[in-house]
Amino acid sequence: MKTLFIKNAKNIITMDENRTEYPGGSMYVVGQEIKAIGYDLPCESADIVIDARGKIVYPGLINTHHHLYQTFTRNIPWVQNVELFDWLIALYDIWRHLRPEDVYLSAVVGLGELLKSGCTASADHFYVFPNGVSCELIDEEIRAAREIGIRFYPTRGSMSLGRSKGGLPPDEIVQPEDVILRDTMRIIETYHDPSKYSMLRVGVAPCSPFSVSKDLLRESADLARSYGVRMHTHLAETIDEEDFCREKFGMRPFELMEETGWVGEDVWYAHGIWFDDKEIAKLGACGCGVAHCPSSNMKMASGTMRIMDMLQAGVKVGFGVDGSASNDSSNLLLDLKIMNLLHNLQHGTMALSAEDCLSIATRGSAKVLGWEDAIGSLEVGKAADMFMIDTNRLEFAGALFNDTALPILAGTPTVDMTIVGGRIVVDKGRLVNIDEESFAMRAQKAAERMLEAALEHTKVNYKKTRIRNSAILT
Repeated sequence: MKTLFIKNAKNIITMDENRTEYPGGSMYVVGQEIKAIGYDLPCESADIVIDARGKIVYPGLINTHHHLYQTFTRNIPWVQNVELFDWLIALYDIWRHLRPEDVYLSAVVGLGELLKSGCTASADHFYVFPNGVSCELIDEEIRAAREIGIRFYPTRGSMSLGRSKGGLPPDEIVQPEDVILRDTMRIIETYHDPSKYSMLRVGVAPCSPFSVSKDLLRESADLARSYGVRMHTHLAETIDEEDFCREKFGMRPFELMEETGWVGEDVWYAHGIWFDDKEIAKLGACGCGVAHCPSSNMKMASGTMRIMDMLQAGVKVGFGVDGSASNDSSNLLLDLKIMNLLHNLQHGTMALSAEDCLSIATRGSAKVLGWEDAIGSLEVGKAADMFMIDTNRLEFAGALFNDTALPILAGTPTVDMTIVGGRIVVDKGRLVNIDEESFAMRAQKAAERMLEAALEHTKVNYKKTRIRNSAILT
């Protein structure tokens, strides 16, 4: 196993339980594992030696909710000023044109941006499987993650409740439930690695209460627990979702989760904005986790998570950028700044500090994913997942008074180096394992093809509707 020695760091911010710091400290890594951290470490003979003079080292950020395929539907003009349900209805018509290469390229772009913003581990929720296209689309995301070098936690999403059955998505992008369950088993059996320093774990993730049936929720929970993998879904994101659940199921979204077995320490939800007091208490008691996605929630006007109430109730809270289409970015550092500012406004400036936000995006996220034994802080025995910033950069001048808060409060939201499992994957702000410009060009062409196909499909449908209406009138 290769060895790595990081020496003379301006500071090492561990984010351990005591938020220990090591100004001028060093770190020794064997393979993926941190073997020593502190001072006077005699490890100059390591395979790779990094002189971190002037640089601050932080534990890698952990993203607990994303939809990487949405990277190709950012900055679409006609969905910039709508709320969630209308936004989804418009974008479904683009996503139905997804192809395997699109999924691969969008994952490279999204994961690349995550790495460049200090993220070392990311979950993803993939649930769009257009009719006539291969089921093996998550495989393309996994291929991208392996090539780019990020620790990855894809979740096999699903939609089975199309519009003809009273759901929100069009029938062209939902799947039969037997197909969903069969492919979920294939993904788990092929890819899931539960080991401590695994680079790839898999979860089970029906999309949302308005796109799957009760039966699929129950069967997905049973399947996940039979394999010992975690479960993920959207929940309590909007008032529209609550209204849908009351009308269709006669209950609130969280009550639906309780009835179908979606409560427990192996479950985490995305968003969790509209939980009431009783539900927040239950979340803390049962061990469920929640992924906080502030930028997406603000863009869609969904509301603001009651984060202080959740933390006080002992709810496991992690951090997420959400899908790029509802964020227009996959930048965790930028979102951390937004999170800090949002909750200053919502709860007062004494509620949630920049350091607290960093803790949620590291230790908090690791707990949500059930991976706190290996990631989330820089400690002996944990994985060497970290990022560094160079404090000699112009944008940090005049701001070097709080090392922990620095990358959240000041400067641009990019890092100088990212290390995952002891391997350098970003160096001098550039991805190490791919040609960024080449992938950027390929990705833009793929995104343009998807949008053109969607526009052509819309024109054809509009023309057919006009002909049909003319025939009726005559």
